[in-house]
Amino acid sequence: MVPTGTASGKSLAFNLPVLDAIARDPKIRALYLYPTKALSQDQARALAELRLKGLRPAIYDGDTPSERRWQIRKWSNLILTNPDMLHVGVLPHHDRWGDVLSNLRFVIVDEAHVYRGVFGSHVANVLRRLRRLARIYEAEPQFLLASATIANAGELAEALIGERATVIDRDTSPKAERDVVIWNPPLLDAELGLRASPLGDASRLLAQLTSRGLRTICFAKSRKAAELIHRFTVERVDTATASRLAPYRAGYTPEQRREIERRLVGGELLGVTATDALELGIDIGVLDCAISVGFPGTVASLRQQWGRAGRRGHGLAILVASDDALDQFFAREPEALLSRQVEAAILDHSNPRILDPHVLSAAYEAPLDEKDVATLGSEALRRAAELPELERTPAGFVWKGRDYPAARISLRSGDGDAFTVVDASTGSLLGLVERERAYSTVHEGAVYLHLGQQYLVETLDLERRVAVVAPASVEWYTQVKKETETTIEETERVEARLGVDLHFGRVSVSEQVVAFARKAVRDGSTIDVVGMLMPETTFETEAIWFSPQNEQLDGLEQMPKLLGTLHAAEHTLIALLPLWAMCDRWDIGGLSTNVHYQTGRPTIFVYDGHAGGVGITARGFDRFEDWVEDTVRLLQRCPCAAGCPSCVQSPKCGNLNEPLDKVGARTMLERMLA
Repeated sequence: MVPTGTASGKSLAFNLPVLDAIARDPKIRALYLYPTKALSQDQARALAELRLKGLRPAIYDGDTPSERRWQIRKWSNLILTNPDMLHVGVLPHHDRWGDVLSNLRFVIVDEAHVYRGVFGSHVANVLRRLRRLARIYEAEPQFLLASATIANAGELAEALIGERATVIDRDTSPKAERDVVIWNPPLLDAELGLRASPLGDASRLLAQLTSRGLRTICFAKSRKAAELIHRFTVERVDTATASRLAPYRAGYTPEQRREIERRLVGGELLGVTATDALELGIDIGVLDCAISVGFPGTVASLRQQWGRAGRRGHGLAILVASDDALDQFFAREPEALLSRQVEAAILDHSNPRILDPHVLSAAYEAPLDEKDVATLGSEALRRAAELPELERTPAGFVWKGRDYPAARISLRSGDGDAFTVVDASTGSLLGLVERERAYSTVHEGAVYLHLGQQYLVETLDLERRVAVVAPASVEWYTQVKKETETTIEETERVEARLGVDLHFGRVSVSEQVVAFARKAVRDGSTIDVVGMLMPETTFETEAIWFSPQNEQLDGLEQMPKLLGTLHAAEHTLIALLPLWAMCDRWDIGGLSTNVHYQTGRPTIFVYDGHAGGVGITARGFDRFEDWVEDTVRLLQRCPCAAGCPSCVQSPKCGNLNEPLDKVGARTMLERMLA
């Protein structure tokens, strides 16, 4: 496992041993796994340029024409693919891949830090199934993993492949000096915490830098933001400079993207506005400046983006802060960002919701028996005995069905009962939404965002699990009002921490959507609230919870102040947990109540938003003191009076951000720290 920064030579670290082995024996096979098709294309291009005798690289993914597929299986000795294709196109059809599997010497897992949360938990099971099949074909491939710098490289490698890995993290590659600028758009209304548009400020910066001939990449969080920054920039520069600017995002044809990459590498382009499609290791030549519009969610991601600047000479890296709580925390605490250790990537391959379909898939691929514990783990065998779709035979557990189970699972979703989202205008499938999230994100009347593009949900068919959406351009977004209840199922750990008993364990969360609000994009004000009743959902997950003591709530115990205090503290804790676990605030849920029926006291819960949990709150339990300290600093430094989107307001609050008491939350958490 090589977890080092951008441009440190990770590709050489795995390419050299693989190419050396192929040069000695062209019959051996190597499998390269990338999380995106663009990365496979980039690596294939780099390998082809080597013109190495005996090397036959080929890309095998969803875009590969069917007539080419058998040829690749037969003659290619270096196959570039992605985990999704390995899962659904290779492993279930291993009889066609017998020659590849029996000669498989190397498996390369690049950009390994991307495999975290639900996606990473699925990929860990896919890699275990690959190891098992390779053994059946009498091969024992070596795994070489490469990753951006993360806090737990060895732990992540072991979680992904099920074996201890040697971590090589001493990075002696030369690094260009880089200036870092944290740019906070000016406050327009201190009382409400409203700031100037980060997109407008980013376009001004991009226009000034490119007008001076500095080659610049600007990262935005969505397609729409990337397109808008590009448009605003073009309006601010002369025509000669404008002709050397381009946006780059998913949704373009492969030919369009290759052309932009070619112009970038060749130096024709001065400025590119991109989504994070260009964040990973695609080689786009020598750039002077990198602008990140909004904190991308993890320090590891931010360093990847900034690593694009100044690869050969002095570089400039800029973070343009949005009004999100994390962005504002870093704008006021630059040291917290620059000195911060990168986060830990967390996954849980044995979560039954994720493991079970892979156990079925493995049984389809070959009968499951005791010797598979070595690759799949003991939990997989235990689950096999309980799954009704498997039959115990003298050869082991076998699949009873007629279809193949791998086709039922999306690696990027934790739920087999997902809803499909269909574009009414084209009939194309836009995406999958987990059942737990469907009622709050694709209810009738919702604004659904897909890759930055707005859609309005026309109908939601609960029986067929289909949401039909139509393209839209509206100046408002939707937020649901939910009634949530949390039941403690099992306490696994209790420790006295910061003056409270901190619990970690399993809870079940029941949610029911009872209304949705339309809110203005401009200032977040509520336009109207529409009542509706969606089915109740219940899922079991992992959580931490604590009940503040009487002395910590002294003077805050009257209603509604008590509820506002707990609610604001819960929101701010959720906003900052991504600093300690590599996750998004949308992966976390919470509940605060003035009296919980099981604890009998005011209680705050923070839980993993995915059924079964993937280890996010477990990380919060381990780092509770640091996490609360960061939360208090955010509340102390935010200049607003009563709470704003930069501190206690949440874009996903089920109570539409009512009631919230910023001062109460700060007082309570400060007393815990004391």
